Amino acid sequence: MKEVRLIALSMSLSENDKTKILKAEKYFKSLGYSLTVGKYIFDKDTYFGCSSIKNRVEDLMNAFLDKNVEIIVCADGGYNVNQILPYLDYKIIKQNPKIIIGYSDITALLIAIMKKTNLTTYYGPMLSGFSSDNEYTLQYFEKILKNTDFMIHSSKEIYDYKKVNNKMEKATLKNDGMIPIQNGESFGKIIGGNLCTINLLQGTEYMPDLNGSILFLEDDADDFGNDVFLLEFDRNLESLLQLPNCKIKGIVFGRFQLCSNMTIDKLKTIIKNKKKLKDVPIVCGADFGHTNPMFTIPIGAYCNLKIKNNDIEIKIEMRK
Repeated sequence: MKEVRLIALSMSLSENDKTKILKAEKYFKSLGYSLTVGKYIFDKDTYFGCSSIKNRVEDLMNAFLDKNVEIIVCADGGYNVNQILPYLDYKIIKQNPKIIIGYSDITALLIAIMKKTNLTTYYGPMLSGFSSDNEYTLQYFEKILKNTDFMIHSSKEIYDYKKVNNKMEKATLKNDGMIPIQNGESFGKIIGGNLCTINLLQGTEYMPDLNGSILFLEDDADDFGNDVFLLEFDRNLESLLQLPNCKIKGIVFGRFQLCSNMTIDKLKTIIKNKKKLKDVPIVCGADFGHTNPMFTIPIGAYCNLKIKNNDIEIKIEMRK
């Protein structure tokens, strides 16, 4: 039977996650897959909350070498997946193409594999997403299994957190859809993920040429208070755009969390100050990032982006 392999390449899982694994196992079984797990998904070292570099590399390379495995699901994000990049055998990965999916810190791995092998990788749900029963998230994951072009439409509801009496509580909000920032039409290769994690790759052999690309960008505001996120997001975007090989053709921004305190006026001010973004089509509020639900982004595939006032068209084209 074809397999999905769950591995922890950033933060490891805990015993409390076993219920999620059972739910994900049920979901993948409905698609005709058995769910197997990496040897070291619960293993943690003293300092970093993950298994050793050696163990994580072993779990990943074993998944690529296993002929039964068709999909590799990263268990969670974190801070340090870039530790393993120099130890991977990219030749073996290229010779054994799989769907590999995750988000947040996993951005570094997805982009590195795309750059070194020219394979498409996938920015999308991890264990929590595959155990959530969210129809939007799962339907868009299943679109990439078909390997055909598809359109991006907005979800009906947003799931986030808001502060109530100094405590963070779950919030369900109506989704008013994506918001146009700058009109235009473009076509380009999709590169993106978590903005600050992408910037970790600058100056390394794992950083791709961004010329001619359409960027799909999001960032996590959980670690920032007040308007610090605004400052952090601005300088990370500026750093990316200052790269000499960054003449981009458009940006799709993921949804900002409530705790980010980001507004449309703030985002427009950020964009107005970026020389390279003049006359570039830009939209925000797309369903990906550190809120739910989320669609799956094929990094290395292509996007046809059209924005004319409130008419927004995002078509994902899977061709190479």
